[in-house]
Amino acid sequence: MAKGDFEQRHLETLDRDLKRFSTLEQATAYASRPMMGLGVSLVFILVAGLVAFYLFGQTGNTLVVVIAAGFGAYMALNIGANDVANNMGPAVGANALTMGGAIAIAAVFESAGALLAGGDVVSTIAKGIIAPQSMQTASIFIWAMLAALLSAALWVNLATWVGAPVSTTHSVVGGVMGAGIAAAGFAAVNWPTMYKIAASWVISPVLGGLIAALFLWFIKTKIVYRDDKIAAARVWVPVLVGIMGGAFSVYLALKGLKKIMKIDFSSALMIGFGVGVIIWVVMIPVVRKQAEGLENRNKSLKKLFGIPLIVSAALLSFAHGANDVANAVGPLAAIVQASASGGFADAVSIPLWVMAIGALGISFGLFLFGPKLIRMVGGQITKLNPMRAYCVALAAAITVIVASWLGLPVSSTHIAVGGVFGVGFFREWDSQRRMKRARLTVPQAVERPREERRRRKLVRRSHFLTIIAAWVITVPAAATISALIFWVIAIYTGGAS
Repeated sequence: MAKGDFEQRHLETLDRDLKRFSTLEQATAYASRPMMGLGVSLVFILVAGLVAFYLFGQTGNTLVVVIAAGFGAYMALNIGANDVANNMGPAVGANALTMGGAIAIAAVFESAGALLAGGDVVSTIAKGIIAPQSMQTASIFIWAMLAALLSAALWVNLATWVGAPVSTTHSVVGGVMGAGIAAAGFAAVNWPTMYKIAASWVISPVLGGLIAALFLWFIKTKIVYRDDKIAAARVWVPVLVGIMGGAFSVYLALKGLKKIMKIDFSSALMIGFGVGVIIWVVMIPVVRKQAEGLENRNKSLKKLFGIPLIVSAALLSFAHGANDVANAVGPLAAIVQASASGGFADAVSIPLWVMAIGALGISFGLFLFGPKLIRMVGGQITKLNPMRAYCVALAAAITVIVASWLGLPVSSTHIAVGGVFGVGFFREWDSQRRMKRARLTVPQAVERPREERRRRKLVRRSHFLTIIAAWVITVPAAATISALIFWVIAIYTGGAS
């Protein structure tokens, strides 16, 4: 064999071996990623317990507070893994943000919202579902809150593993309700509040879906289906961005800044109107500049919606951190207060270290486990582009505003995912409508077989049914788990109830 041939074969063999080694390295890294996430999560939970031990002080209830801090950290991790996908999923699915960029933005704005404006709804979570007066002792109240916190975290963890975005608010509400029933009977539950929450199962996704579909119809009618798309975009994109800016101003004024300042609904609307007009005026030359040189096709329009979509994702994350941090630290704050004072009927105050556990836990959970649900919301329910994702984000803000005006409780998860469904189902309807019109215009066009039409559905029915089922059973499932945990605690502590 010639020396050159031998060297060539040797190099080929070496390349194959290196390729196998590289593949093995990638497989090992992929396999170890879940273990790394689990390890970091356990370390965070332990650190939260140590912080609670150091800052709460050594009393008779220190062990309970340490355990509660660990459960609160666990719940915060699950909120980050599941709930934050609703804010970032559309932007990632539309390719306006990379996964890394989405995680970085969400981590910063979720934490800022939790620390700067969070905590206003903690008392509702801790005291609005069950009547504290129905609890016989402070110990029973503490066990109930502990069971609620753990059950909600377990349920959200299971939902994340299955791939279903669920409402963490409904999870913790179900947990508090189940523990309250186990501790003091059905009379302890504030049933009017529970009826409103049950109504929000329908109201939130339907309203979010309708608003998202309405704006997508508007964009298609006024921009996409026009002969000169770019000229139409120069007119309407500044208006749409102004509407988004105004809507988010009202959203943040009502939901995200309660801790900093109190703003009534009419004042929030005036602020939103003013901000919206200013943004509309500012965006006119900006959009005109962006539109220069763009080809007259749909792909060019995506560029004009990219920045508004990123900003909306950041603002949604801020408002989400301000509100949904209560799902992690509401029961924890109630436990800390009851353990320190022995009273459990007063308004709940929130120590800074408790809020920090919630804020950091949400960020860690998003970084370690969030990509799975972000991909689900952003691309696996229906295909999103910047225009469709814009409609979802705007629907989320407007739905919360409408719900606040009507006094209806809504879920941010249900609104966002409902908006994705609304966009997808509108696209199906619009596609079928255009096909029928084409068949009327071109008589020789052949209608596709039923099976092919079923495969071409723009919303994946399997994901739709899974998510709806998870929504429906969230409150009863979390309540059942919580009741079981409370009874276990009661048995272990010698009959706390």
